Amino acid sequence: MDLENYEPPVVLRGDNCRRRRKMKPRSTAASLSSMELIPIEFVLPTSQRNSKTPEIVLLHVAGHGNVEQMKTQVWLRALETSVVADFYHRLGPDHFLLLYQKKGQWYEIYDRHQVVQTLDCLRYWKMLHRSPGQIHVVQRRAPSEETLAFQQQLTALIGYDVTDVSNVHDDELEFTRRRLVTPRMAEVARRDPKLYAMHPWVTSKPLPEYLLKKIINNCIFIIIHRSTTSQTIKVSADDTPGTILHSFFTKMAKKKSLMDIPETQSEQDFVLRVCGRDEYLVGEIPIKNFQWVRHCLKNGEEIHLVLDTPPDPALDEVRKEEWPLVDDCTGVTGYHEQLTIHGKGHESVFTVSLWDCDRKFRVKIRGIDIPVLPRNADLTVFVEANIQHGQQVLCQRRTSPKPFTEEVLWNVWLEFSIKIKDLPKGALLNLQIYCGKAPALSGKASAETPSTESKGKAQLLYYVNLLLIDHRFLLRHGEYVLHMWQISEKGEDQGSFNADKLTSATNPDKENSMSISILLDNYCHPIALPKHRPTPDPEGDRVRAEMPNQLRKQLEAIIATDPLNPLTAEDKELLWHFRYESLKHPKAYPKLFSSVKWGQQEMVAKTYQLLARKEVWDQSTLDVGLTMQLLDCNFSDENVRAIAVQKLESLEDDDVLHYLLQLVQAVKFEPYHDSALARFLLKHGLRNKRIGHFLFWFLRSEIAQSRHYQQRFAVILEAYLRGCGTAMLHDFTQQVQIIETLQKVTIDIKSLSAEKYDVSSQVISQLKQKLENLQNSNLPKSFRVPYDPGLKAGALVIEKCKVMASKKKPLWLEFKCADPTALSNETIGIIFKHGDDLRQDMLILQVSRTWKTGLRSESPLSLTQQKHGRSSFGLGPRPQSTSDSVHPHVGMIEIVKDATTIAKIQQSTVGNTGAFKDEVLNHWLKEKCPLEEKVSSGNLFHIDFGHILGNYKSFLGINKERVPFVLTPDFLFVMGTSGKKTSPHFQKFQNVCVRAYLALRHHTNLLIVLFSMMLMTGMPQLTSKEDIEYIRDALTVGKNEEDAKKYFLDQIEVCRDKGWTVQFNWFLHLVLGIKQGEKHSA
Repeated sequence: MDLENYEPPVVLRGDNCRRRRKMKPRSTAASLSSMELIPIEFVLPTSQRNSKTPEIVLLHVAGHGNVEQMKTQVWLRALETSVVADFYHRLGPDHFLLLYQKKGQWYEIYDRHQVVQTLDCLRYWKMLHRSPGQIHVVQRRAPSEETLAFQQQLTALIGYDVTDVSNVHDDELEFTRRRLVTPRMAEVARRDPKLYAMHPWVTSKPLPEYLLKKIINNCIFIIIHRSTTSQTIKVSADDTPGTILHSFFTKMAKKKSLMDIPETQSEQDFVLRVCGRDEYLVGEIPIKNFQWVRHCLKNGEEIHLVLDTPPDPALDEVRKEEWPLVDDCTGVTGYHEQLTIHGKGHESVFTVSLWDCDRKFRVKIRGIDIPVLPRNADLTVFVEANIQHGQQVLCQRRTSPKPFTEEVLWNVWLEFSIKIKDLPKGALLNLQIYCGKAPALSGKASAETPSTESKGKAQLLYYVNLLLIDHRFLLRHGEYVLHMWQISEKGEDQGSFNADKLTSATNPDKENSMSISILLDNYCHPIALPKHRPTPDPEGDRVRAEMPNQLRKQLEAIIATDPLNPLTAEDKELLWHFRYESLKHPKAYPKLFSSVKWGQQEMVAKTYQLLARKEVWDQSTLDVGLTMQLLDCNFSDENVRAIAVQKLESLEDDDVLHYLLQLVQAVKFEPYHDSALARFLLKHGLRNKRIGHFLFWFLRSEIAQSRHYQQRFAVILEAYLRGCGTAMLHDFTQQVQIIETLQKVTIDIKSLSAEKYDVSSQVISQLKQKLENLQNSNLPKSFRVPYDPGLKAGALVIEKCKVMASKKKPLWLEFKCADPTALSNETIGIIFKHGDDLRQDMLILQVSRTWKTGLRSESPLSLTQQKHGRSSFGLGPRPQSTSDSVHPHVGMIEIVKDATTIAKIQQSTVGNTGAFKDEVLNHWLKEKCPLEEKVSSGNLFHIDFGHILGNYKSFLGINKERVPFVLTPDFLFVMGTSGKKTSPHFQKFQNVCVRAYLALRHHTNLLIVLFSMMLMTGMPQLTSKEDIEYIRDALTVGKNEEDAKKYFLDQIEVCRDKGWTVQFNWFLHLVLGIKQGEKHSA
């Protein structure tokens, strides 16, 4: 043994014999009370001599012991008593599983560290008055070839191998995979197979006023198609699909042959489906609540439905689970009274309560190993160690600086101010490597506390985190070698708010990454964080009695501030002191829980007492922005996050889909893989195919783009794929195949076309040749369109495909519609792009939908948003943006048909100088609509969201954009005005804009939260708090409505004064040839 590096285990009972508490002498036999010994029958895998009856042993198991000790006890007894003892000599305890039956299902006692008395099976047996209970000892079997093949299929779809545990320092990944089996199976068993197969897209929200006006006498006309004939029928907007089918069959009773309906069939044999789309109208839901019907009403389109046979639910068959279930008690410790060492003898202590550990927490920094030596030999390096909970730093220590060499050793203990008993669940040990120029040392400095000035000049290079309480509620101990993440070249001083810095994963690139070696104290027994037992808070009751009026007003003012408003120490003190008053105001919850000092166990206990009295929160109307604040990076407590998820359960499916982008991002802020939010997403994905489709792509996208959270997203995606059914797996396989294939084509085309914007005819020819070869070989015959799962694309229309004249060389692709019931031959147009992160575009489109919803709910405005989809995906590890581990930025954009760009209109008349001709756009509109009073409907919409939140484009180092928004002289000319003149059209435009702006201000908090949740994605234009502050400033937070209106009118005037600068930008685009390549690619 190396005595120099030997670290003796910590003895919790005291430093010497004199400090031992006095205990009554008792014998070993008497040391375990009857309550602590639990009789259990164990059914062994071996049989009695000359019989098939299994051997059974009855043991009295120590309730304070853990599962591993219980399994060893069973194995030792089997060695002693079994007639085939050799079997147990050959196979040790780890070769066996412990199973029990509950309500006809087999459950595994999975967690070897779990305290026996906390097992779910004991509670179940007690409820049944069964004693002794029975546990089956079953030999562990190797997975079958079929199982391994299925796992390989899942790995290809996920883009990450969840069975690879080479980069984990515990079994949380496997632990989560097992725990998610139970909620997955429960949801699969609960769902209606017929409804799941047809996934109706509905809403329960009232029909907006502007749509109600389009329904005359509450009647809607629908056209029902069957074979080559159709019938138009008038139905009530309140009729259900079943009622409509019944009316239709009654009307067609004697004309079935006309509609190719066999006489033996009735309405029970058919469903209504949207023509050309995999979208069904089924269920006891009024037809006006189907999203497709509302879409048609909004656009003034006829409602065409096809009379179809329902899909076979057997196609959604889920593969039978090979794993036994794991109950939700798995990994959960007992209460402090069960775990405490007080009042117990040594022999009855197996697990110790964390709250008994009164000493300060410490960590030994052994050293770091540098992968690449620094070029500057005069640099020094030091380690900063923080204990943090969410964004709250609980305490901090640092090593002394040392010369930056290939290997730096400290071998120094850093003792923190926080006691072990105060460590909260979710607390991270954050280790950071800083380097700086070697200081001129004068005198002897403290080894662990370098000055603030020295850190201020230092640069953060690497970081890594370790959860101090693991997923089993156990305190970490022992040695760790952690491979660290490197800070990007942009540096951390740009206000980066990156979620990657909160990850507890380590760098998988072990060969090329910095590693740090640390040591945590070892203990004689496992140290477990106890469960909190709800108790009354007498102090809170006293404080609650009376609150001075002045302080009440102060508290209300704090609660009313927006999410970006920082809380002062005085604010937090006031919120906490009057916490029971704050509890009455749901809007106070994020601020109240931000005021908790999570490094104080007593304060955390009082917080849980508050959570037990959340009746006002439960009964309040759901405010999505408010609720999602509790899911951001500031909150790591599982219970706080759980009340937010519980509140979100009232969201209907359409709203879950609407906020899915942010909810997936919020998974990053969960301290552990298994969480209430992860289960929420899994449940809703398995319940509704549409949500499941987008969940697949959003998760896959993150797996591809974020190495820091690959494992977490992969384990959730695997759980979803194991329950989504065969049909969905087939669809996803086709989509992944088409994306991977098109990605290779795009890369080849980019390599052929080196010029920045121009596209030669040879490149177009090469593209068509490649696509033709693919069409004739391995391209799927059809696939579900990732950004619109209701559409199925078929064969490529190669003559219409081209390479677009743009730096990234996106492919313009057109596909036939694979659905034979489509009413027209219109193709499905897709832009396939490689090299851009389309999640930023997806975010803006999502927020635009939020704006639209807000405007309709709060004002009579009827603003139309042009619908077009964007998808970001993952190939090899990522979603609707698509990507793989080598080329992470791949995506699809829906082509908006019958549209043209402003640039093309300007260039079509007088060439590049058309950008300065105010009348060009007006002339074009008049050509399209000669009679002004009969102007057809149209939309002016933005198609590129590459620069947002005040991150303006520049040219030669000069900002090209000098106006708050685009309102150019040619737009004003269309409205009949120019310069400072006004007109009725302009006045109407201005009034609508002001009303829209004022309505949006009512949703400021929601918009701030939606953008804040996306700060963690690494989007180029959304990286810092300053980007979010732009929203706050633009919506004039803190100003009254009159001042806000004046501000917005002033912004319009700025646009009128400087609209020429936008025209100049457009002129530059035209001159530089950004659009010129279109003549080659058309």
